[in-house]
Amino acid sequence: MLFGFFLTLRAAGLKPGFGEFLTLLEALGKHVVLFSLDDFYLLARATLVKDETQYDRYDRAFAAYFKGVEQVFAGFDKEIPEEWLRLEAMRLLSEEEKASLEALGWDKLMETLRQRLEEQKERHQGGNKWIGTGGTSPFGHGGFNPEGIRIGGSGGGKRAVKVWERREYRNLDDTVELGTRNIKLALRKLRRFAREGAPEVLDLDGTIERTARNAGWLDLKMVPERHNAVKVLLFLDVGGSMDPHVKVCEELFSACKTEFKHLEYFYFHNFVYESVWKDNARRHSERIPLYDVLHKYTPDYRVIFVGDATMSPYEILHPGGSVEHWNEEAGAVWFKRLLDAYPRAIWLNPEPEERWEYTPSIQATLQLLGADRMFPLTLQGLDRGIRRLSH
Repeated sequence: MLFGFFLTLRAAGLKPGFGEFLTLLEALGKHVVLFSLDDFYLLARATLVKDETQYDRYDRAFAAYFKGVEQVFAGFDKEIPEEWLRLEAMRLLSEEEKASLEALGWDKLMETLRQRLEEQKERHQGGNKWIGTGGTSPFGHGGFNPEGIRIGGSGGGKRAVKVWERREYRNLDDTVELGTRNIKLALRKLRRFAREGAPEVLDLDGTIERTARNAGWLDLKMVPERHNAVKVLLFLDVGGSMDPHVKVCEELFSACKTEFKHLEYFYFHNFVYESVWKDNARRHSERIPLYDVLHKYTPDYRVIFVGDATMSPYEILHPGGSVEHWNEEAGAVWFKRLLDAYPRAIWLNPEPEERWEYTPSIQATLQLLGADRMFPLTLQGLDRGIRRLSH
């Protein structure tokens, strides 16, 4: 069985050697992993894959070969979360019933919510009008509505046009090193070395050559000191749908801090509005007005946005669309101000590129940004994005 897996990896272009295969067999013989396909996946990847850039190819080969094989002891002792049972109310609706529900639209939705907040006095569940759980009301969570406001809960349907809750995020770790090597190589393509006006330093090789040509008499050669002149503003989306992408974002953030001498970074959630922040723990009390960013940093800065751009389109196009506060101006207005101030800008998106055309908020972002300036957050996408940013 394992020899067939070995041949499958070689056919996929990974080219593991027999030495690596024997190492895997030795580890299995010493019971490094037991009864867990997930643990075997990690062990085999560590022993058989030589380059991190091949991880995606390994994943595809592994999934194809072990398709249908399930982990032993699948966890029958686990309890079904209560939230799963609550969501059953949504699944009981027929497709005809779902299609018959009316989407109120942004203005009517907000006005109706104001009325419900004034009128409602107790908890409701399974209805079609009040703020509660289950049912078909546009307000609450755990039910179904084509366009609603999720209040509390964990979501999952991705149909809410606004989410009403206070969230807490953690800062990205800028010391992460695992997996950053290839990212650094891609980022280095953006580096430009400026000599004009820089202080002079001794060119040792040139001095030796000149001295030799000068019959041994010392002839110093001085050259301007090289320094990395690229300036980068990095805007990072955190929280919510970005939680599954924390690892790759941390690797990118760490690589950027290593490669760029002139780097300034800011956090935002879902989309940029009138303020950003540096510390997620203090984002409610220590925010930086976006106007201050526009006035402080010169137009020669390059801008990199990192986010999945996956949200309600109202969060981009309408005042009040933010999930956490009432924004007087639409996110699109602030985004355009950034692009006008910094014309060299790209967006790195961790969502697979094939999903972009089916996500309305990504399409709205592309219309504002330009179709040739959003790239997938992969090594190939990063390479393309950096080339675009260099122009």
